[in-house]
Amino acid sequence: MPAWAWRWTMRATNARFTVTVAAVVINERHEVLLLKHLFRPGPGWGMPGGFLEVREQPHEALRRELQEEVGLQIDELEIISVRSFTKPRQLEIVFIGRASGDVQPRSIEVESAAWFSPQSLPPGLPEHQRRLIERVVSDRASGRN
Repeated sequence: MPAWAWRWTMRATNARFTVTVAAVVINERHEVLLLKHLFRPGPGWGMPGGFLEVREQPHEALRRELQEEVGLQIDELEIISVRSFTKPRQLEIVFIGRASGDVQPRSIEVESAAWFSPQSLPPGLPEHQRRLIERVVSDRASGRN
């Protein structure tokens, strides 16, 4: 089969989806960073992250998003989960990372940003994010990775 026909067949028969990154960002006080996005449903609180750009690696996308949205540098990135969603059709790569410092919204997308104790996560945080944060914090506290 010619290369052009193979490419057309693959594009026509394979699912298309977006790829996003997110992170459980923990500071030196073992608090978790959450952002309140204007465009998220409900109260808007959630883990920081965003969409990958063309030719961008996932860790680069996460670093860029955190810098653009709240002016934060992140260290020690490690992938902890990859999950897919059907609505929207999305693949999400989730990292854990360490960071410190004050966070200040720098994007029109972000209404506020704050560090939260894992025991006092804000109401309305999506349940799958709440469970992921609780699991990660518990694993880190007990020495499991």
